[in-house]
Amino acid sequence: MAAPAVEGVAVTALRTVLHRVRQAAERSGRRADDVRVVAVSKTKPVSLIDQVYDAGHRCFGENYVQEIIEKAPQLPDDIQWHFIGHLQSNKVKSLMTAVPNLAMVEGVDNEKVANNLDRVVSNIGRQPLKILVQVNTSGEESKSGVNPSECLDLVKHVKLGCPHLEFSGLMTIGMLDYTSTPENFKVLLNCRSEVSKALGIAEAQCELSMGMSGDFEKAIEMGSTNVRIGSTIFGPRDYSKRK
Repeated sequence: MAAPAVEGVAVTALRTVLHRVRQAAERSGRRADDVRVVAVSKTKPVSLIDQVYDAGHRCFGENYVQEIIEKAPQLPDDIQWHFIGHLQSNKVKSLMTAVPNLAMVEGVDNEKVANNLDRVVSNIGRQPLKILVQVNTSGEESKSGVNPSECLDLVKHVKLGCPHLEFSGLMTIGMLDYTSTPENFKVLLNCRSEVSKALGIAEAQCELSMGMSGDFEKAIEMGSTNVRIGSTIFGPRDYSKRK
């Protein structure tokens, strides 16, 4: 009988997060609708995701390919799935074929992955896949992502060489402890300015995915359009269930 109580807590937590997002968006001069909340459900059971879905949320994220390809078929197909973090090239095909409602990959961090994604999307005949280029804003070797100085080159490769991918913006993971500082966010903002100028697009056309449970309000205040909230909604993760 304990499970329903835990699930109720997740729904309550979601509502609290959405309220905090709305307040942070207003402080940044925007509306809550300008910020996408990705509920990151890694290590969490399908039953718990179902409860958050039933509360009206539709955007969920996973970090491990094996988890998302097991969970997605068990859940409604109007969920907008985001794959978050480094994607290995040899797992691209299984990800794309198992999750037809994959809405976005956050984030592509090298040309090989971009090329593989482009080829698989073309082969399976689905609509262009939205991707975010992952930037390593902290300089930590343990983090995936391109060096900020190489960000524009990868973006151009996606735009010019991957017709079945839709470049949608930039993302960063943050520091080793999965929090970010304003300096990390500023690096991504600078990358967006460079990319937007080079591509001749408005900065508003280049999304920024930055901010997680520990720092999403600051990220929104600095311009984030996409925040990835896991433990604050779902509770502490059980990494013994990691796939």
